Amino acid sequence: MRRIIEITSTSLRMALLELWKNKLRTFLSLFGITIGIFCIIGVLSTVQSLEHNLQNEIKSMGSNTIYIDKWDYSVGGGNDYPWWKYVKRPSPNVADMNAVLERTPTAKAASFVLQARDNVQVGDNMIQGISLYGVTEGFQTIQSVEIIDGRPLIDAEFDRGTNSVVIGFEIAEKLYGTPERALGKIISTRGKKLQIVGVMKKQGQQMLGGWNFDQSLVIPYRYARNFMDERRADPIVMVQAKDNVTTKALIDDLRGVMRSVHRLSPREDDDFALNDINDFSEVMSQAFVSVNIGGWAIAALSLIVGMFGVANIMFVTVKERTPQIGLKKAIGAKSGVILTEFLLESAFLCIIGGLIGILLVFGLTKIVSVAFDFPIFISTSLLFLAIGICIFVGLVAGIIPAYRAAKLNPVVAIRS
Repeated sequence: MRRIIEITSTSLRMALLELWKNKLRTFLSLFGITIGIFCIIGVLSTVQSLEHNLQNEIKSMGSNTIYIDKWDYSVGGGNDYPWWKYVKRPSPNVADMNAVLERTPTAKAASFVLQARDNVQVGDNMIQGISLYGVTEGFQTIQSVEIIDGRPLIDAEFDRGTNSVVIGFEIAEKLYGTPERALGKIISTRGKKLQIVGVMKKQGQQMLGGWNFDQSLVIPYRYARNFMDERRADPIVMVQAKDNVTTKALIDDLRGVMRSVHRLSPREDDDFALNDINDFSEVMSQAFVSVNIGGWAIAALSLIVGMFGVANIMFVTVKERTPQIGLKKAIGAKSGVILTEFLLESAFLCIIGGLIGILLVFGLTKIVSVAFDFPIFISTSLLFLAIGICIFVGLVAGIIPAYRAAKLNPVVAIRS
């Protein structure tokens, strides 16, 4: 054990001396490793962060949730099923939601939702393109949106259909400066005045659209229906499965309930769509498999270039230290010790290049996260992967030079 520590410390010292003595040569040789690790960690961390953010966005649409709509989100029309057939379908309504709650034993909660886009105004200040959601009580059970100031809508407000509203963080920030200043204030949309009772926590940029809660108003359905046309407000029914119940089991129950409510005969096709949020998550995961393969291909090319650079510097190092190698072997150093020293030195050089690449990635992630409001994180597993790749590349790049050094004849090496 002591011998191994001595060899390791000696190799590290030699590697650092080599770096210091030949700065330009070392920089040029390690530049390929630096770029390779930069590509690997940069691409994989970006892809992982993108997938993580997209998966979270999908989950924010409702965990273990089915959307009852007249539109099939996975098909969306096309030659096999023209869009006009979807248009002919009846839109979901409150009666559908009530039937689901009464007849579906696997349903934990359900909500009827009206959706629209319009402007909100406070005095002379106006924000355009805001999402309006008229929802029933179950919405807050299915959508666990955190309230940063104030409170969520309560049952009494849903029952009586009051003009209470919970607003998005960006709306509060743009109209009032801070969320707490928005509480109790009155905002207007479509000629109706709404009293703010709560502000939702900032969700961040939504790449898939989703609910876009940062720029939305959540209003009790009984009040929203006064100014939102149910026939044109893209109504949907959201249904969440009970704990330990799969969405597949829920879909089977919902299909029976909806066909019964719509009085469809066994020969008639469904006039509704049951959209499973979990399907989007699976499709997204499969799509990112190809993206990861592409990232690895790009990084592999950079690492191959870097590997040749490290092999070159190790050949030069062996040439320069040939007399020292001969002297070591003359006083009893075994070939295995010489081989180990040069392999460790090669690995250390690659690790140094890799660490520089990791530092560059850290700097880039900070810049991108701030500039584009897109959080990028580097997982611990990626850091260990980078170090492992550096060691592997170092060993592969240094094996031939180290083998040649180990096989040198001590007499010939000393004379050279």
